[in-house]
Amino acid sequence: MLIKMDVFECMKSRRSVRKFLEVPVEWDKVGKILDAARFAPSAGNLQTWKFIIVRDAEKKHKIAEASLQQWWMEKAPIFIVVCAEMRRIRQFYGVRGERLYAIQSCAAAVENILLASHSLGLGACWVSAFDENRISAILSIPEDAEIRPQIIVPVGYPDEKPKATPRFSLENNTYLEIWSKQSLGKTEDISEVLWDFKIGERAIKTGKGAAKKIDKMTEKQRQRMAKSVMAQAKRVKEEITKRLRKEKRI
Repeated sequence: MLIKMDVFECMKSRRSVRKFLEVPVEWDKVGKILDAARFAPSAGNLQTWKFIIVRDAEKKHKIAEASLQQWWMEKAPIFIVVCAEMRRIRQFYGVRGERLYAIQSCAAAVENILLASHSLGLGACWVSAFDENRISAILSIPEDAEIRPQIIVPVGYPDEKPKATPRFSLENNTYLEIWSKQSLGKTEDISEVLWDFKIGERAIKTGKGAAKKIDKMTEKQRQRMAKSVMAQAKRVKEEITKRLRKEKRI
């Protein structure tokens, strides 16, 4: 069953799930998840990711063992192992492509996998802690193929509802114009920035609404509307000026 979910709701409500029900994941859902992954952005649109689906219980056990013995993983009905095609990315972007772009592209695909899984009522978890050579051997990846496992995503129906993890506020990790030792919260209150924007946006919205009505009005009605808009613009300006002075920003 497809769960309709706003994209922001999906991002905020997604959790890392490590407990799964013993219920198979339907293949049509697996297809939708992988389809979401392939629509992720990639360096040069090279799409140098490869997806290996693992269902075999013995393979899952070996992969969990090679992932620092994270035994919870093998309870998931499927693993999606996301690999990077190193040779191809290196041909176009050299060392930077191999060391950075390949990883970034796979990371973007995995984020889509996580969000798509959540939107379909499934649970998933991002796993990067594993022995890469052992994972390659378990998945029969030839040494000369230059295909490197990047991330393993166990997927299944969740058997838990993890609580939301704490997040830093925007003020703690956002800077204005340039890097600074002080975050935006110390140099410029982001709530004030957004508040000022909201006031300005409100005035713009009012102006657009007035413009739509002008053609239907008589000359007297237009004059009254113009006076009303000008009066509101004046009030908005005074409101912003008063707040800036209060906060000693002007």
